[in-house]
Amino acid sequence: MTTRRNFIKKTSLATGALTFGVATGLSAKSYRKVIGANDRVRVGVVGFSNRCKGSLIPAFLNHSKNLNFEFVGVSDIWNRRRDEGAAYLKEKTGDKMKTWRNNEEMYEDDKIDSVIISTADFQHALHTVQAANAKKDAYVEKPFAETMEDARIGRKAVEDSGIVFQIGSQRRSGKNYHAANKFVKSGKFGDIVMVEMSWNVNQPGRWRLPQLTKEIKESDTDWKRYLMNRPYEAWDPRKYLEYRLFWPYSSGIPGQWMSHQIDTVHWFSGYDHPRSVAANGGIYLWKDGRKNYDTMTSVFDYGDDDGENGFQVVYSSRFTNSAGGTKEIYYSNGGELNLQTNKVSDNGGLSERQAKRMGLEANKLKEYNLSDMEVKVVTSADTGVDNMTSNHMLNWMECVRSRAKTNGSIEAGYNHSIANIMTTAALRTGLKATFDKETQNVLAGGKVFKY
Repeated sequence: MTTRRNFIKKTSLATGALTFGVATGLSAKSYRKVIGANDRVRVGVVGFSNRCKGSLIPAFLNHSKNLNFEFVGVSDIWNRRRDEGAAYLKEKTGDKMKTWRNNEEMYEDDKIDSVIISTADFQHALHTVQAANAKKDAYVEKPFAETMEDARIGRKAVEDSGIVFQIGSQRRSGKNYHAANKFVKSGKFGDIVMVEMSWNVNQPGRWRLPQLTKEIKESDTDWKRYLMNRPYEAWDPRKYLEYRLFWPYSSGIPGQWMSHQIDTVHWFSGYDHPRSVAANGGIYLWKDGRKNYDTMTSVFDYGDDDGENGFQVVYSSRFTNSAGGTKEIYYSNGGELNLQTNKVSDNGGLSERQAKRMGLEANKLKEYNLSDMEVKVVTSADTGVDNMTSNHMLNWMECVRSRAKTNGSIEAGYNHSIANIMTTAALRTGLKATFDKETQNVLAGGKVFKY
């Protein structure tokens, strides 16, 4: 019996990309000429999630009138979310929305030019493949992929198709992050020697939807289509709705939170991925049947292949106590760059007293406010540090028009996926994770990591 997973593997081996029943004669070159400057861009929603409703749709509507974009419909395999999405969009726009039972139906209908994808974490790369095969530009929520197999086919599909792709790492469109990147790249900060990052909450209900799990019925959705290339198992409403708590549908903390922060390390440093990752964690308090950890710490080693230059990143996160909140601090020998205060300071820099002992000169950074730096975020407008998602959506919409590369390119999504998957491998095996550049595989203890 041919399983859906085997079908996808065979298809990817045969074609180098996934195909889900959508064919097109457009080449990447000819596709770039399809949307004119004055043509209305029609957008479909793929997955009417809470993230889509609360952030992505409002961000889109901030700019749709000025840029002549419009929503035309919703694709969702759960009839309730599909109908709720169509009703919500009609309420916000005044226009009646089309509904599609699945993406195959939507692409075959061919009434859209672009999509906003906000589905389950493990589906993002595979849904990107569908969009790329149909030559539809895509704004895709992070994480891009939770396995390297999915990441590779997703990246290849985007590159081959020529679509305008934006990964939903909104820091890439934040003015303060652009200022930090510019400051680091200028050399004024000095070499990065250490990065500390954290994301702490005290939320037993985070990623839990207990009422909805009681109400959803398997007959109201398409469980087999939901699973895509994950191993088949019997219907489980928690794994459908609370997927972020269950591997291999999500890595949990790494994919949801760490992916945002570790992406800035790649951006500022120029390194595509870590040399190695060690990590551990556990379910220490919220013992509600979840399989992904409520607390974790990972240690990354970044640097050149020869091992001569580099730095360490320590990332920690917990659901069990919110003290410390969210933190992103970059350290050099001369001080720190703090992305919570948006300030550069001499905190911890080499003092004159300590320098003299070794015949060195003191190294203290001058205090600097990143908000004072004049930077150009790659959009024609800047909606401000406090609304990065809106700015990020704007960047994608403008690039759909101009065919320029977005702030959150496929490379950014692919690279944060490598770091996430290395972390997951280290967490789940207890072994140090590395990356094989030749095969583009994550290794744990020298062996290819697979779910």
